[in-house]
Amino acid sequence: MNFPFYIARRYLFSKKKHNAINIISAISVCGVALATLALVCTLSVFNGFQDMVASFFTAFDPELKITVREGKVFDAQDERIRAVCALPEVEISTQTLEENAMVQYKDRQAMVVLKGVEDNFEQLTAIDSILYGSGDFILHDSIVDYGIMGVELISTLGTGIQFVDPLQVYLPKRNAKVNMANPGASFRKEYLYSPGVVFAVNQPEYDASYILTPLHFLRRMMDYTTEVSAIELKVKPGMSVASVQSKIAEMLGDRFIVQNRYEQQADVFRIMEIEKLISYLFLTFILMVACFNVIGSLSMLILDKKEDVVTLRNLGADDRLISRIFLFEGRLISLFGALIGIVLGLALCFLQQYFGLITLGGGNGTFVVDAYPVSVHAWDIVLIFVTVLAVGFLSVWYPVRYLSKRLL
Repeated sequence: MNFPFYIARRYLFSKKKHNAINIISAISVCGVALATLALVCTLSVFNGFQDMVASFFTAFDPELKITVREGKVFDAQDERIRAVCALPEVEISTQTLEENAMVQYKDRQAMVVLKGVEDNFEQLTAIDSILYGSGDFILHDSIVDYGIMGVELISTLGTGIQFVDPLQVYLPKRNAKVNMANPGASFRKEYLYSPGVVFAVNQPEYDASYILTPLHFLRRMMDYTTEVSAIELKVKPGMSVASVQSKIAEMLGDRFIVQNRYEQQADVFRIMEIEKLISYLFLTFILMVACFNVIGSLSMLILDKKEDVVTLRNLGADDRLISRIFLFEGRLISLFGALIGIVLGLALCFLQQYFGLITLGGGNGTFVVDAYPVSVHAWDIVLIFVTVLAVGFLSVWYPVRYLSKRLL
């Protein structure tokens, strides 16, 4: 066994001459453990919120989305697009078209985003899981076209989930000049009816502005034939989305962009990652402050063990070996603090995950979830463990060398 490590381990667990040194050593371990526990819980809560937001988008966004790099629309009958849709890895493909429009219901108006989709959109995404109302997901029948609105938009327009009067939709006529004498003549007007359901993604970007419509309805209003804004794809079960994405990107070339779900919402997840990083840095700073207790504990231990140091010198120990003993002492305090903090942090996270100990808003239904969501990621635990050990080891290196020369 390494001799300095053996002596340091004896010093850590043995009773000192002054009981205060044992107390300060225990406080040092507790300080490192609490800082580690805070890191584990905080990063896990950020992971929980990120996974929760991702689950909302999952019900609305496709697994893969193909858009054009330059321009707004492209031809869905392009040979490369048709070849992609025919790939054996692709289970479902659907054409979509998006356009800004103005809608009016009775005396209320709003600017919205019309998203024209095909009838298989229900199979492409888990839209059924975020639908509310007594109706069904239906886009059209033999007589009328339907519009499925976001839950916040129906509040803005005052339509209710099942509205009787049709929703008036206005879009500028394509390639038409504005008639100043009669501006209304420059707009195309169509009607949408209610299928008796609305969707709630729990994201204002969608709930407050999106309306799902039949693809042919929006093409008719925009005088398009085969043009689309995007091709949305669902990969067959068991297939790697990343590998299919790379294959499609290689087939389509530089003209098209192929995005997965996270890339489609890159801004939202980038903000959450930045918030998580800032929290990690702040808590690491707190960990550094907690390590000052370790320095105080070591200084008192060095004073307490002066007689032992004299004995070790008489036995042939040099200054480097004696310094290593107290370095190992500080590292052991950091190691035990890290292990205790991680174990307690994981236990608290699992209790929160299964029992929801810490709630949001008192459970009055104001928030999407009743308790703080928690998701433990293995790489975060590894990062925390390495961070605690690195900060602990570095924080005691110089003080031990300095104190050993001054006090011994």
